[in-house]
Amino acid sequence: MKTVYILVAMMMTASMASAAEFKLAYVDVQKAIEKSSAGKKAKEEMKKEAEKKNKDLEKKKADIDKMREDFDKKKSVLAEEALAKKAQELQEEMQKFNQIAQKAQNELGKKENDLLAPIVEKMKKVIEKVAKEKSLSMVIQSNPTAQIVLYAQADSDITEDVIKAFDKEK
Repeated sequence: MKTVYILVAMMMTASMASAAEFKLAYVDVQKAIEKSSAGKKAKEEMKKEAEKKNKDLEKKKADIDKMREDFDKKKSVLAEEALAKKAQELQEEMQKFNQIAQKAQNELGKKENDLLAPIVEKMKKVIEKVAKEKSLSMVIQSNPTAQIVLYAQADSDITEDVIKAFDKEK
């Protein structure tokens, strides 16, 4: 899909070169979100939420570790039936812990989506505004890990302009 974007951009550049000046720019949306004031605030909120959930999970894990230690100490003196019952209890607690950990992970993912969705929508509008102000024909998304933009002149990067414009918006 990324290759299609690049090919379309190249074809448009070639076909539009004779008709009018075609100006192409790129923006690293992820960087723009992370460096914007709203993105930093969302990241901090996510960090606090994750720390809270991790603290709760660590307490539950410590309880399970204590149960396991207790089980290991008593397994040589417990009757076979009592040993099986303790092993079952330990296994059930571990399953509960795994379910709680998975639920916490899902909640964090949902929270992140809830926090970032309005930022992303606003970011799209700001990118459009900056593109119009700079009379750009097209803006593509840059992503350092996916290598969408293989080469561009430094002045083609409007990420910092987008961050400044985004932070000015209310």
